Amino acid sequence: MTAAVNALFQPFQLGSLQLPSRVVMAPMTRSFSPNGVPTADVVEYYRRRAASGVGLIVTEGTTVNHPAANGYAHVPRFYGEDALACWKKVVDAVHAAGGKIVPQLWHVGNVRRQGTEPQPEVPAYGPMEKRKDDQVVVRGMTRQDIQDVIAAFAQAARDAKAIGMDGVEIHGAHGYLIDQFFWEGSNQRTDEYGGSLANRSRFAVELVAAVRAAVGPDYPIIFRFSQWKQQDYTARLVTTPEQLGEFLAPLSAAGVDIFHCSTRRFWEPEFEGSELNLAGWTRQLTSKPTITVGSVGLDGEFLQFMVKTDKVAQPAKIEGLLERLNRQEFDLVAVGRALICDPDWALKVREGRMQEILPFSREALKTLA
Repeated sequence: MTAAVNALFQPFQLGSLQLPSRVVMAPMTRSFSPNGVPTADVVEYYRRRAASGVGLIVTEGTTVNHPAANGYAHVPRFYGEDALACWKKVVDAVHAAGGKIVPQLWHVGNVRRQGTEPQPEVPAYGPMEKRKDDQVVVRGMTRQDIQDVIAAFAQAARDAKAIGMDGVEIHGAHGYLIDQFFWEGSNQRTDEYGGSLANRSRFAVELVAAVRAAVGPDYPIIFRFSQWKQQDYTARLVTTPEQLGEFLAPLSAAGVDIFHCSTRRFWEPEFEGSELNLAGWTRQLTSKPTITVGSVGLDGEFLQFMVKTDKVAQPAKIEGLLERLNRQEFDLVAVGRALICDPDWALKVREGRMQEILPFSREALKTLA
C-alpha cells in the first residue's frame, strides 16, 4: 500500500465514533425492503461492505414515523418493532465485520405522490400548499406539522441509539423536505420559517437541536446537505464562502458533528478563486469534520445512469482524491455506485488491485450483490 493510499485507511476518531478507515459508504436508495422492513439480503449487503474495509456505512434513506415521510415503494422505515428488529440485525452484522453504521433519517416532503405506502391516502407535506384540479396535493405545513416532523426525527434518533447504531445522519439535501425549507424556490412562507436564509434554515436548526437533546451530548450527528436539487441541478443555495459560513454556523451550533457535503463530482471547486470543493470549504468554515462525495472511483457521474442506458462507468484513478485527503481538505470519503457494483472496492484499493475493480452499469441496481 502506497503512502497516498494509506491515508484512506487511517483510523478516524471523533468522540465516541471510532472508524477503522476513512472510507464511507454513501447512502443510496435500493428499494429492497418490502413493507419497509429490511430483509436478510439487506443485512448481508451491508455486512459485506463492512467486511471489505468500509469504515462507516450510511444506510439508504430510512423514513421517519410521519404519515407523509415516504415517497417510494419498498424503501425501509426506521420505526415499528418489525423494522427496528431487522435494523438491529444489520447493526450486529456490520459490527461483527469490524465496521460502523448510521441510519440516514429521511422525509421526502413535497415530492411524495399520493398513493405511496404505507398510508396511500395521505398527501405530500411541504413548506407551501399546492393544489391541482382544486385538490390539495401538497399540504402546506402548519407550525404543529413542523413540530410533529421534528418529534419523529428525534424519536428515530433515540431508536437508533437504542439498537446500537453508531450515530445518525439527517438528510437535508437533494430537494427533500428539509432542503425544501432551505430553498427559496420552494419556501415562500411569510412566518418565522420563511423569508431570509436564516429563517428558512430554522426548521433544520430546530430539528438538529431536538435530535441532539434526544441522544445526548456525545452521540454523533451527521448532516447531509447539497447545493444542487433533484429539480434543478444548477441550483445554488449560496454563492459565496461568506454565505456558506452564515448558513452552516447555526447548524453547527445546534449539534451537527460532521457535515456530509453532497456534490456530483468531488473534484469540482465550489467557488471561484479556490480549488476547495464543498467539503473543503465547509471544513474550513466550521472546523468540523467533513465527508466528500461525488463520482469517487468511477469515470462517469451518476446522472448518466438515472435514465435507461447501456453506458458503463469504468473504474477511475483516485490519485487526485488522495492528494486532497492528504492535504486534509476533508476527513472522510463517501463512495457510492462503485460500492454497489463491487462490495470489495475498499479491499481492492487497499491491496493495489485497481485492475480488478468492477465497472458500474444499471444492471447492478437490480440486485443486492
